[in-house]
Amino acid sequence: MTYTLIRGTSPLLVSVPHCGTDLPPDLATRLVPRALQVEDTDWHLQRLYAFATGLGAGLLLPRYSRYVVDLNRPSENTPMYPGQNNTELCPTRFFTGEPLYREGQAPGPAEIAQRVQQYWQPYRQALADELARLRSLHGHAVLFDAHSIKSQLPWLFDGMLPHMNLGTVGGTSCDPSLRQALAAVLAAHPAYSHVVDGRFKGGHITRAHGQPAQGVHAIQLEMCWRSYMDESPPAWNDGLAAAVTPLLRELVLTMRDWRPAAPASATAPPPVSA
Repeated sequence: MTYTLIRGTSPLLVSVPHCGTDLPPDLATRLVPRALQVEDTDWHLQRLYAFATGLGAGLLLPRYSRYVVDLNRPSENTPMYPGQNNTELCPTRFFTGEPLYREGQAPGPAEIAQRVQQYWQPYRQALADELARLRSLHGHAVLFDAHSIKSQLPWLFDGMLPHMNLGTVGGTSCDPSLRQALAAVLAAHPAYSHVVDGRFKGGHITRAHGQPAQGVHAIQLEMCWRSYMDESPPAWNDGLAAAVTPLLRELVLTMRDWRPAAPASATAPPPVSA
């Protein structure tokens, strides 16, 4: 199986598309030795967000590294952020810009198409199917696409990112009231800097599945590693993780408990006087 799905009892599904670390043996031999450390993983997020299942949220986790295929990129490999350095559907560079592959070993079109079929499609189909199930059960679904990244990566962005980078594709991937509620949670925790729809506005998962008019509301959080772990070398930090968990719990509870406003046509008509 290329992914694990833990079904929840609420309208909320947490997707963690970049936490996988496995590499197929035939791929590992073609990568430069440094790549075997899968340094661009969204480290430890499955551990950090494990609490969410106890709150009724579903959890979707991949087995394989983003170096195999990036589950948060479109299958046609169009750039997510035009005009800037972008990581690819099947990455050929580290986040620092150096080559991932040994000379002449990068995948060609046929291999990329095979990886999409074997790894990308099952995860994305499971995601779509689970959101459809939740919408059918609850009348709406909320997708929380959880990510993390090193605070400074000059090849990808200038300067240091805020701790919390909330993305709603410029306010189009979820209801405005949900966006405002999540922004308010972040603002109530001033120890963690934040931005809404800054450098990271939401990847392909948020853009493709966030369809508020159809009852699916999607939000991405790109959280800097320094919020919960040591960055160099990357390692879990009990103190940092414990400190940030209340904020993450509030975000998850806000998404779990949020409900869309009833349409005007669904409200009861006023009583008629005799």
